[in-house]
Amino acid sequence: MTDTDKPRLSSCGNPYIEKGDGDEVVQAYIAAMPEWKSAVGERIDAVVEKVFPDVRKQVRWNTPFYGKEDGWFLAMYCYRKYVQITFLSGALLDPMPPKASKVGDTRYWEIHGDDDFDVAQLADWIRQSLKLDGHKLT
Repeated sequence: MTDTDKPRLSSCGNPYIEKGDGDEVVQAYIAAMPEWKSAVGERIDAVVEKVFPDVRKQVRWNTPFYGKEDGWFLAMYCYRKYVQITFLSGALLDPMPPKASKVGDTRYWEIHGDDDFDVAQLADWIRQSLKLDGHKLT
């Protein structure tokens, strides 16, 4: 994908991607993530698939979501200075992901360009999330 083929970015740096279901649309989102963020998106996606090969994927509201039969457990979003991983039941995870949300049990983890993020911790949070009820998107 050349720079002229890449989707435009929102003011916060997130790619505009059409709503869709499946791996293809999530891979389009990851490819459109600017700079170093695309490699982070690839690592997050790979860890999710390794832990849960039957994962459901969808892009909605310019955000990739990862789920199972009963709903969604994880999302990611691209900002100018970091990639945010959203754990939809993060307040129920041990240890809790570091950043609080004003929305229910949601917690966030911010990955910055110079971070060598803990893949084992991400995998553990995914495994824990799979044991919890999934979230419905409205």
